[in-house]
Amino acid sequence: MSRYRPPQPPSSLYITPAGYTALDDELKALWKRRHLVVEALSAAAAEGDRSENAEYIYRKKELRGIDRRIRYLQKRLPNFKVVHDKPSTSERIFFGAWVTLEDDDGKEIIYRIVGADETDPQLGFISIDSPMAKALLKKEIDETPDGDQCLYVCAIRY
Repeated sequence: MSRYRPPQPPSSLYITPAGYTALDDELKALWKRRHLVVEALSAAAAEGDRSENAEYIYRKKELRGIDRRIRYLQKRLPNFKVVHDKPSTSERIFFGAWVTLEDDDGKEIIYRIVGADETDPQLGFISIDSPMAKALLKKEIDETPDGDQCLYVCAIRY
C-alpha cells in the first residue's frame, strides 16, 4: 500500500475584512518575533558545540516554523479577495452570513460562513469550502440543507 495522497483542492480566496486584518497583523507580529528568535539563536550558537546545545536546536526549530508561516502568509495575502459588500438580498445565505440552524430537538446552532484561513470552531466560524457551508449556500429561512442531519434555517444576518 502506498502513501500517496492526491493534492488537496485549492481553498477559496474569499476572506472577510476582519480576517484579512487579523492575518496581516499576524504577519507583522511574526516578523517581530523572528527578530527576537534570531537574536536568541545567535546567542545559543555562540555557546559552542551545536550538536548537543538544546537551546540552539530549539531556536532553529522555532525559526523554521516562523519562516514557514511567513512564507505562507506572504504568498496568500496578495491573492485574497476581500468581501466588503453585503449581498443584494439578505434572505439567502452567502459568504459572510451568520446562520442560525435548529435541529429536531429545538437546539439552536449558530455558524458564520468565512474564508478557509479564518475558520474558528470556538466562535462558530466555518469555511466556505466545508461540506456544511456548501450545503447552506443559497438556502433561505425555513429551508433544510442537504445532508445526514435534519436542520432548519431559522435566521440569516450579515
